[in-house]
Amino acid sequence: MQNNIEKKKRITLTSKEVSELIAEGIVTVILLLLLNVAIMVLFTQMLQNSPDLTDAIYRSKDIFANNFDSDIFWSGRNFVIPFFIIIDGLVVFWRLIRRYRQMQLRHIINELHYIANGNYNYRIPFELRGDLSKVVDSINGLVDSTVAAIEDEREIEKSKDELITNVSHDIRTPLTSIIGYLGLIEDGQYQSDDEILKYTSIAYKKAKQMKSLVEDLFEYSKVRQPSVPVNNVSFDMVQLLEQLAADFELEAKKKDIQIQVETQESQLVMDGDTEKLVRVFNNLITNALKYGAEADKIIIEIEKSKNEAVVTVKNNGTPIPREALDQLFDRFYRVDGSRSQEISGTGLGLAIAQNIINLHGGYIYAQSNEDWTSFIIYLPLYKNQIKSTPDNH
Repeated sequence: MQNNIEKKKRITLTSKEVSELIAEGIVTVILLLLLNVAIMVLFTQMLQNSPDLTDAIYRSKDIFANNFDSDIFWSGRNFVIPFFIIIDGLVVFWRLIRRYRQMQLRHIINELHYIANGNYNYRIPFELRGDLSKVVDSINGLVDSTVAAIEDEREIEKSKDELITNVSHDIRTPLTSIIGYLGLIEDGQYQSDDEILKYTSIAYKKAKQMKSLVEDLFEYSKVRQPSVPVNNVSFDMVQLLEQLAADFELEAKKKDIQIQVETQESQLVMDGDTEKLVRVFNNLITNALKYGAEADKIIIEIEKSKNEAVVTVKNNGTPIPREALDQLFDRFYRVDGSRSQEISGTGLGLAIAQNIINLHGGYIYAQSNEDWTSFIIYLPLYKNQIKSTPDNH
């Protein structure tokens, strides 16, 4: 925004505005002279009709003249002239300043109209004092806030468009397969019952993929809402993770992978929404089983660090490329090596996990090297520690 760094300048009046000021001054002086003459006439009439008032005024004049050791300004009837000069000068100054402020306000309004016509990168550059300076600062601040809101709205719209595009693509792929294989059966293009079973089996698997995508999409949309309730209960994290490891033991054995829970804590009692946290660790363990190519170990480490629980889910499979680590938690992102027909996934699991951890006031990040690919989670132990955290660590 080039105008934001533009040096502030004073308002320059146009020749027409200068003429208006001069005319204002002349008219004011004329009116004041007429008013002064009228006052002098009335004053003279009052003095002529009231001798006592005349004596009182002249006695006051003598007292002032003696106190100031001079009667220059108090001789004759001219003693009121300095008073009129001072008052008239103040009135003329006030009128000119008032009109000048109106002209400044007119310039500010013109600048505001220019911004309102869509020039949101422009800022009012005037250097002013007093209330008008506060008005200009407030307008520029309001424009900054408006531009930021517009940018946020654009990002939201862009994000929605990307979401629709990705969902459409991920639903269309299995749906095309389902329609294709069921179409073959509908048209009688099969040779045996075994071939029918093969087609229906493929269609069934694709339907399950679609169901998984819809469920993940629903869960992702739900945990993205800032008002989503977190049903905190007191639970033992060690026991919860040991139970999860046992639940995955059979699936891990089929892939010759060993799941271990390692901790120095006999128990780690903390507050949290167990249903949502189970979803997080389910996603992490499932990802390790799916995408941890050549892994033979999945280790879940639990430790206590001050007022936080630190849980690490790691596997010794093929490391994740460094350039992919920062994008792992983006929705629908999948490392290129995992994009295959055999290994399906919605790409929402880690995004869901991150949002659930954020709801608990914690954070999650990933590390990967030749030895281990690790997902490290920090969670506050108690709900009164929960506070808003950034989306990314």
